[in-house]
Amino acid sequence: MDSAARTLVVFHAHPDDEALLTAGTMARAAAEGHRVVLVVATDGALGETDETAYGAKGDALASTRSRELAASARALGVARTVELGHADSGSGPEVWPDPPGGRRFVRVPIDDAASALADVLVEERADVLTTYDPHGGYGHRDHVRVHEVGARAAELARERGLDVRVLWATVPRDLICRAIDLVAKVYRFPPEFDRASFDRAFAAKAEITHRIPVRRFAAAKRASMRAHASQAAADGGGDRTLGMLVRIPRPLYDLVFGREWFVDPEAPGTAATDVFEGRA
Repeated sequence: MDSAARTLVVFHAHPDDEALLTAGTMARAAAEGHRVVLVVATDGALGETDETAYGAKGDALASTRSRELAASARALGVARTVELGHADSGSGPEVWPDPPGGRRFVRVPIDDAASALADVLVEERADVLTTYDPHGGYGHRDHVRVHEVGARAAELARERGLDVRVLWATVPRDLICRAIDLVAKVYRFPPEFDRASFDRAFAAKAEITHRIPVRRFAAAKRASMRAHASQAAADGGGDRTLGMLVRIPRPLYDLVFGREWFVDPEAPGTAATDVFEGRA
């Protein structure tokens, strides 16, 4: 890496989250010579999937999703992937009991999980850490925990002398609602898809501080999505949201996913086009 190279650490809840929210930014940073480190909190063992093709929830699915994560990372040019290995907390009304020898991510003490992430930040001399907003984007309990753990990890890293910027990966809710309504004219969403939830999810347009052009890396983002094949279909073979997205025709796909968005909670009103903008 040259003297201007930086390090981006992206922190996500489950394998496949990186594909949806930050893949273009990751591919762009890697292509520009920066070091990209992907940290994933959970094993994704409770993800919805077509069990006839990928097996039941549990260790078998977790192993599949780990392999898919590695394939996604290769497509994006990621230099290092860290799987923290916490058990997926699931998205149902109740948190499942802890698996043998493990603990659901939401039950892991924040300082314990944050300490492991802070170690990565300090070891990598991270310039930027991406997490989620306080509501976890769309409210998944593991995404909320990523926000909490990421914020604490940044504090711990700063106590150890690291000047790391924290950005919240997001989507403008007005834009995503318009896109969903447009796609709905030609595609029937799966039954579990909750259109109304997007009216209160993610960030308002005025809150966004970083608008990252990534259209040149749409092919890499699409490859990242395709890598997570286990998350493309639900039981019985019907499309899930990820499966629907990778079926969008390429010109429309490039338009919809040609930009990614972040919020810098410490610099409201910023209008940046690079996650490293303003770093000394």
